[in-house]
Amino acid sequence: MTRVLIVEDLNETLRWLSGIVTAAFPDATVHEASSQSAGLAQCARANYDLALIDLGLPDGSGLDVLRKLRQTQPSAVCVVTTVMGDDASIVGALSAGAHGYLLKEQPRDLLVMQLEQVVAGIPALAPSVARRIMQHFQRTGPSAPDDRLTVREREVLGLIGRGLRNVEVAQTLQLSENTIAGYIKDVYRKLGISSRAEASWHAARLGLGAPDRD
Repeated sequence: MTRVLIVEDLNETLRWLSGIVTAAFPDATVHEASSQSAGLAQCARANYDLALIDLGLPDGSGLDVLRKLRQTQPSAVCVVTTVMGDDASIVGALSAGAHGYLLKEQPRDLLVMQLEQVVAGIPALAPSVARRIMQHFQRTGPSAPDDRLTVREREVLGLIGRGLRNVEVAQTLQLSENTIAGYIKDVYRKLGISSRAEASWHAARLGLGAPDRD
């Protein structure tokens, strides 16, 4: 582990995370960014082995930095470090390709251990996040068999999983917005779900949520 990027807008938290990284990887070089734009600029400027990315940044979402790294530096290990433990935030990060999702409320020693593990290929999940994921699949799975979705419905689900709005899905597939709304209704019915957060979970489960374009 040689080069680490930390994207965090609060100076005190930035220092705290930097100390955790140094404890986990004493030989690491730490680069810092306090905004979305600065994070994107760092992604273009250098290659990273590990990135710790906050979601709520003053000029946008850390997910854009995460997506950029996954697209341009696929070998970089990307871990979300945040205070947001809601389903939508977790789904958005995992669908964007995050290798881990850690909450800042966790004990320092636990965070150090999880960072050491994630670079060894062990997913880094806050215990409460892991419980939410398990509860979700206990609640929804086993869902309808994957082959109940048509090819077009899987395309629509995948685009939803990437965070596209109905109008963007319609433009991508060159269909009307009303037609897309109909497909979404059918997908929800077949999977027994009622929200985009749940749709994103299933898109990620089926391998349909990873972005393949800028």
